[in-house]
Amino acid sequence: MLNLPSSDPYLRPYANAIQGRYDYALRKEQEITLGTPLQDWADGYLYFGLHHIKHQWILREWAPNATAIYIKGDFNHWEKDERYRLMPVGNGVWEATMPEEAMKHGDLYKLLVEWQGGWGERIPSYARRVVQDENTKIFSAQVWDPGTKVNKVRLDRKKSAKGEALYIYECHIGMSSEEEKVATYEEFRVKVLPRVAKLGYNCIQIMAIQEHPYYGSFGYHVSNFFAASSRFGTPEELKALIADAHKRGIAVIMDIVHSHAVKNEIEGLGNFDGTPYQYFHEGIRREHPAWDSLCFNYGKPEVLHFLLSNCKFWLEEYDFDGFRFDGVTSMMYLSHGLGEDFNGYGSYYNGNEDGDAICYLTLANKLIHQVKPEAITIAEDMSGMPGLACKIDDGGVGFDYRLAMGIPDFWIKYIKEVKDEDWKAGHILYEMTNRRQDEKTISYAESHDQALVGDKTIIFRLIDSDMYWHFEHGHSTFMVDRGIALHKMIRLITAATINGGYLNFMGNEFGHPEWIDFPRQGNDWSYKYARRQWSLVDNPNYYFADLDRFDAAMIALLRKSFRAKKDRYGVHQPWVVKLWDNEGDQIVAFQRGKLVFVFNWNGNKSFTDYGILTAEGKYKVVLNTDAKQFAGFGLANDNIEHLTQPDPLYRKDHKGWLKLYLPARSAVVLEQVD
Repeated sequence: MLNLPSSDPYLRPYANAIQGRYDYALRKEQEITLGTPLQDWADGYLYFGLHHIKHQWILREWAPNATAIYIKGDFNHWEKDERYRLMPVGNGVWEATMPEEAMKHGDLYKLLVEWQGGWGERIPSYARRVVQDENTKIFSAQVWDPGTKVNKVRLDRKKSAKGEALYIYECHIGMSSEEEKVATYEEFRVKVLPRVAKLGYNCIQIMAIQEHPYYGSFGYHVSNFFAASSRFGTPEELKALIADAHKRGIAVIMDIVHSHAVKNEIEGLGNFDGTPYQYFHEGIRREHPAWDSLCFNYGKPEVLHFLLSNCKFWLEEYDFDGFRFDGVTSMMYLSHGLGEDFNGYGSYYNGNEDGDAICYLTLANKLIHQVKPEAITIAEDMSGMPGLACKIDDGGVGFDYRLAMGIPDFWIKYIKEVKDEDWKAGHILYEMTNRRQDEKTISYAESHDQALVGDKTIIFRLIDSDMYWHFEHGHSTFMVDRGIALHKMIRLITAATINGGYLNFMGNEFGHPEWIDFPRQGNDWSYKYARRQWSLVDNPNYYFADLDRFDAAMIALLRKSFRAKKDRYGVHQPWVVKLWDNEGDQIVAFQRGKLVFVFNWNGNKSFTDYGILTAEGKYKVVLNTDAKQFAGFGLANDNIEHLTQPDPLYRKDHKGWLKLYLPARSAVVLEQVD
């Protein structure tokens, strides 16, 4: 029996299903590779697409239903030209070999694909550069051969300290500027990356990298899977951004969208060779019922080759450090997870699984870690599928981490529906730590999802319109004071209880106001809410600067303290050990290693000489949410060293009482110093 079902008695009834998916992945790999190592087989990007090799151009395309294919572009006045005709070479593959003078760097081009009874202009499926005409808004492939090579930086990158957890700064290049416009890779590198480094995050997760026709899709309706979005700049500028991050000791992962594709036909793969099922399912399974997009057929070897080659491409060509896989729940279930409650283990093994999709995800994780053993893979899954972030050989799917998507949902529900006096301190800790211990997770209080139009960030839910008028020092209101205090406490308990990593969306660390709304017809194509107002945090007169300072102090403390043995599947951090839970007082305390965390969620009561039973010794305060530098009231003296007071009942356990002053709505972190 595989380790996954044998280690969990609740999974043993489903051991055959878990073994079956494991065996299927092994068989599928053998079937498609014929024994070739997976990392050598997934090299479609080196064969298909346009290549400049030995003074000639070669373009190859897979289009099994095509009867003829031509290249049209600037170089032949966009005419059907026999000199630019692709010829069939077998297995649905077409090829054209042209002299060096046939095209040049910067030329725009498309394919003219003909099939029985029709034709259409198409962008090559492996196109590495796709641009949009500013006037006509039409997308075309672009010959990209600038003659310069970005130096490989893998040997030069700064090594992060071993044994660290992930502290991820989720970001979107286009909305990273304060100006009402689409920002660029270079602007992000120069203006935002230094902020990330200063805050102490050791990983950035970049959204919307793969080319997408509609900017407002947040990058989730992909058209061109091998093209870095040109609206943000050139491939070289993206590579320079990644290289700069590496030199700062920051890993770079990207949102990769293999869960669906845009329906567009000219820009995308929707009807590439005249058939709707070349890359996608036929019939009722072709269109996603909720996303207005197309669903890949993961059972086809050619689709597997395309998607697996895409994973390898971003690792090799751009030196990305891994991926956050979008929409994993939608992939793994025939229902796409829609209307499912996933309220028991039987929900995962009831015939609703898409075995081909799970197989693809398994092979993708295997490939990614073959190509780059230190790579990071994160699954966006809300179903809780057991084993998703367990080793493949144990019966898992092989992700390094899964997103703890229940945590932000919990915070939204709590803030919206539960009165302050009813917040249960112990229940909050339970929700932060309720997870499978054998799978690493990425915890977060809020990501980009919680800030999109129709929703609100945590800070805006807590403070609302008072942010506009009372966020300057000396002008706060009760709503502002309460919101600032809870914002810090929520983020601290979320980050302090991780069992893998922590994520924050760009700007949320300092309480960025308002929501995210991309340009669209409904807002007159405005960029007002598709930007980040850095001037707010740079102004020392506003509380934004204090929240930013707290976030940096929190990340620095946790990075310093949560260091332990590390393997490819995450960091084995010290266990969260609950020390105290008093629902009446609304106080909870827990320990991780030498750190003791104490949270007073009570909004009305401060407590003097409040006792927390912990290991005897001397403790010093290393972080206090109520400190004045973090927009607190500074009610406690954090310079005092605290000695535990002995208790005869617990002397044999070497425990004593840590007596603390706990102001209302505050949290304090102490470190044992002897």
